[in-house]
Amino acid sequence: MQRRIFTVGEVNEYIKSLLEQDFALRHIWIKGELSNCKIHTSGHIYFTIKDPQSILSCIMFRSYASLVPFKPENGMAVVLKGYISVYEKTGQYQLYVEQMEPEGKGALYVAFEQLKQKLSHKGYFDPIYKKPIPKYPASIGIITSQTGAAIRDMIQIATRRNPSVQLILYPVLVQGREASQAIAQAIHKMNRLGEVDLLIIGRGGGSLEDLWAFNEEIVAKAIFESTLPIISAVGHETDFTISDFVSDLRAPTPSAAIELCIPDANDVQTLIDSYRKMMKTALARKIERSHFQLHVLQNKKAFQKPLDRVYTYWHHIEQIENFLNTELQHRMSSYSKTLSHNIAKLETLSPMGVLQRGYALLQSKEGVSLRSISSVHPGDEILITIQDGAFFASIHTIHHENGVSLWQEKNK
Repeated sequence: MQRRIFTVGEVNEYIKSLLEQDFALRHIWIKGELSNCKIHTSGHIYFTIKDPQSILSCIMFRSYASLVPFKPENGMAVVLKGYISVYEKTGQYQLYVEQMEPEGKGALYVAFEQLKQKLSHKGYFDPIYKKPIPKYPASIGIITSQTGAAIRDMIQIATRRNPSVQLILYPVLVQGREASQAIAQAIHKMNRLGEVDLLIIGRGGGSLEDLWAFNEEIVAKAIFESTLPIISAVGHETDFTISDFVSDLRAPTPSAAIELCIPDANDVQTLIDSYRKMMKTALARKIERSHFQLHVLQNKKAFQKPLDRVYTYWHHIEQIENFLNTELQHRMSSYSKTLSHNIAKLETLSPMGVLQRGYALLQSKEGVSLRSISSVHPGDEILITIQDGAFFASIHTIHHENGVSLWQEKNK
C-alpha cells in the first residue's frame, strides 16, 4: 500500500477547513477573563481568554475592535462572540472575536465609568476650571439638533422670558457615530467666531445609546478647552453624561438650561425698579444731610465774620515777631560781650602780649624753643625775639639758678 505524505501546510489547511465547517464553532459565545491584552498600533487587539481550567488565544481585528465602546483590560470578565479557526502559518487555533461585552454590566456602562475615571484623573472635572455663567447674556449659542423638540422648547421659553436675548443655533447630529465629532467641531467653531456670551449643548431624552455622543472623549475635550462658558443640558433630569461633569454648569433639561441663563424680563424690570427706588431714597437722604451740614457751616462764626479769625492770627503773628526781635537783640548783646571777654583773654595769653611787657622769646637757631639751660652750651648761637624784632646772640657764660657759673666751674 502506497503511503500518502502531507505537507505541514496541507495538514493545517485541512484542520482549518474542519473547524470552519463545524457550525458550533462558527458562531460561538465564550466567557472568561482577559489576559495578556495588547492593543497593536494597527488597531488589532491580541489577547487570551482564560478560566481556572484552560486558556484560549484570541484576536480581534480593527474593524470589530473599533466598535467596542470600552477599553479591554487584563482581568476584565467578558463575553466574546466569534468563530474558531487555525492560523496556518503557526498551526495555532484561536478565537477570532467579532463582538466583546463585559460580563454582568453593559458595555456602555463600563465605557462610561472608564472614561469618567480617566478624565477625572486629568482634572477635567475640577471646580477650579469652571467658568462663571454670565448673569445677563446678550447672545447664546445653542448646539443641538434643529429638528428636535428641545430647540423648539428652548426658543419658546427664551421668547417668553426675554425676547431681546439673541439665540444662535448651530445645528448638529446628536445621535449616531458621527454625532460626537460634529458636536466637538461646533464647540470649536463657536469659540473661534466669538459671537455669543455662552454655549448650551444638549438634546432631549433617550436611552443610554441615544445619548452616547455626549459621553465621548472628543466632546469632553472640546468642552474643557472652550473659552466660552458651557451649559450641558442632555436628556432628562435623571440622565447624566460625561458632558455634564466637564461643563461649567449642568442643567437637568434643555428647557431648564434656558431658564438658568436667561433671567425673566419681568423679574429684571422689578429689580431695576427696586434699585431705582432705593437710589432715589438714598439720594434724597444724602441731599437732606448735605443741606443740614451746609446750614451748620453757615452758622459758624468763622463763616459769618471770616476776617475776625484772620485778624486774630495776624495779631498773634505780630506778637511772635516782636518777641523774636527782642530775644534776638538780647542774645546778640550777650554773645558780643562773651566774644569781647574771650578776645581779651586770648590777648593776655598771647606770646606777643608777653613780649610787650618786656619779656623775650629764646629759640635755638633751628627754631626750637629754649626751656632749660641744659639745652645750650657756651658758644651756641640762639635767636632772641622781643617786642619789635629778633636777633641772634652767642652764649658766653652759663649760670645755674643759684648764680654759680657752670662754665667757670668746668674751667677751674
